[in-house]
Amino acid sequence: MSFLTRLFSSFLLPQPKERRNRLSVWSKLCYAFGGAPYQITGSALGFFLQIYLLDVAQLDAFYASIILFVGRAWDAITDPTVGFLVSRSRWTGIGRMMPWILFSTPFAVLTYLMIWYVPPFEDGKVIWYLIFYCLFQSMQTVGAFIQTPPATRKSMMVEVMGMVLGTAIQGQIVGGASPCPDELTLLNGTNSTGLDMNGGSLDETVMTSCFLLCPQKQAYMVASGVICAIYVVCAAVLFLGVKEQKESGWKNSEALTFTQGLCAVMSHGPYVKLVVGFLFTSLAFMLLEGNFALFITYALGHRKDFQNILLVIMLSGALTIPFWQWFLTRFGKKMAVYVGILWAVPFMILIVSIQSHLFISYMVSVAAGVSVAAAFLLPWSMLPDVVDDFKVKNPNIHGHEALFYSFYVFFIKFASGVSLGVSTLSLKFAGYVTGECSQPEAVSLTLKVLVSPVPVVLIAVGLLILRTYPIDEERRQGNRKLLQEMIDLESDSDTESSDLGSQV
Repeated sequence: MSFLTRLFSSFLLPQPKERRNRLSVWSKLCYAFGGAPYQITGSALGFFLQIYLLDVAQLDAFYASIILFVGRAWDAITDPTVGFLVSRSRWTGIGRMMPWILFSTPFAVLTYLMIWYVPPFEDGKVIWYLIFYCLFQSMQTVGAFIQTPPATRKSMMVEVMGMVLGTAIQGQIVGGASPCPDELTLLNGTNSTGLDMNGGSLDETVMTSCFLLCPQKQAYMVASGVICAIYVVCAAVLFLGVKEQKESGWKNSEALTFTQGLCAVMSHGPYVKLVVGFLFTSLAFMLLEGNFALFITYALGHRKDFQNILLVIMLSGALTIPFWQWFLTRFGKKMAVYVGILWAVPFMILIVSIQSHLFISYMVSVAAGVSVAAAFLLPWSMLPDVVDDFKVKNPNIHGHEALFYSFYVFFIKFASGVSLGVSTLSLKFAGYVTGECSQPEAVSLTLKVLVSPVPVVLIAVGLLILRTYPIDEERRQGNRKLLQEMIDLESDSDTESSDLGSQV
């Protein structure tokens, strides 16, 4: 989730003293539509970019690792940087954020298309993908589409449905375009791409290879075109259906400079424990997300079904959101985190322990998908609790909320870039051969390690850190009560001052 998402939500959503100006149902619906492209493109890039760079663009795994790392790291850096600039923009007739969204949308669409286009040259191909991946991340950050706060069941459903849509569009279009068979049988005189190496000229071989790969290239371009069309429609719905509102702050509070805010936020114990704990658990699921398509293809051998397995995981996550909403309400957020994230561990172990079987793979995917909503969305429902805790302890400070969200996003995105870069580089050391239908056994083993033992260890470390997280349900409710009393007290003070002014 983008820093600008949180920043814009503070402008758009009514503040405590503006309860009379609540958003209409139509505005909330348009507001939710505005957040869809962020999730759709994020899931498409997260699940498919690695396998696209390796098997369709046919980049060496070393260069693919550089692209994945630099793109995520650049996104992490530009998120708070651009947010800082946008927050200081002048208010216009259509708001403060809307001009940035209108300006960035065409460039975001163009750069996203170019990510999924294979240029007709070999030299400079790495630079091509680096430039357009980083440009897209910048444009998406500049116009980071808003989404509703994820502490509610409806908004959690919007977020996960965006991920489901991205996985479905990209997966169903590109899934059937692979020229490789599902079960590989290497015959005499036939190489792993199915090309006859006993006869025919080099030119005929090249032409046959191009014929086999072109459907994949076209499929990725079609999928990106569909997603870009949705991107534009959502931007139009957001612009036409939502009126940006000016933010209001607490009058009796002093604003923080960037340095002061950073020191204050990073010295708040509950925030540090929450961020570090979720850093480890998020990395576990990001490793799973980034390598799962390759794992299904080369370790399990389900090349023709990988897109369906991914879709099953996301649908399972979406359908279990009402359950997790009930669970965290009944047993508290901290317990929901433990149960939700630990639920995936047995299935991570099971899928690499048993012999590959398509039916079992689907069953494991359904079960593992239950953890998706908890892993990706519960952190965002707990961050407001940390902000409230900080407000209670520092009632004279304001302007810090964006820092809580922006630094969480920065750490998560930067760390995910490192993990994806390192995991792709490990495939290089394992002997991954780009464009081949079969890979060495070492590649299969490496993929199994990346989607099971490593994530399980990261989850264990993260949950141990979260065990020290001090904000339980009793403290959370107490903070909310204290904050409401502070708001009521300030409101009464404003009313008395207004009455006194009228009398004078």
